[in-house]
Amino acid sequence: PTWIVRWALSRECVPMLQRPADNPSGHHADPGRIINIGSIAGIITQQAPTHAYDVSKAAVHHLTKKMAADLAPRNITVNVLAPGYVPSRMSKGLAAYGADKEKITKGIPLGRMGEEDDMAGAAIYLSSKAGAWTTGVILNVDGGACTLQMPLSSL
Repeated sequence: PTWIVRWALSRECVPMLQRPADNPSGHHADPGRIINIGSIAGIITQQAPTHAYDVSKAAVHHLTKKMAADLAPRNITVNVLAPGYVPSRMSKGLAAYGADKEKITKGIPLGRMGEEDDMAGAAIYLSSKAGAWTTGVILNVDGGACTLQMPLSSL
């Protein structure tokens, strides 16, 4: 599974990412960074039968939180981007279950699918000085898809 590869790669890179303390508190103002890629499918369920994918992304999210706790003393932050629907081979594959770009877009509160710049901006934040005190976070980059509410009429 890809989460094992992520963990192994991150583990091997720890010596290169580790930062010595640069202040009396024992921490570094600009820690090393690990940014994993998850998915909102690891947070909310989909109607498509994507069980293995959804569970693997939930595993990446939990692995990120565990690594964040374990690596913080070494001055390394660990976070995960959880993209929503973006144009990809995988999102095109959802057409087999009746989901096309138009239907997907209608279900996103901000009214569009994600773009490269959306993901890049989130990654820049996490890897910049602005994200130096952010660790163990699942950052949804999903146009609000995870904020959808169950209609009262369905209760």
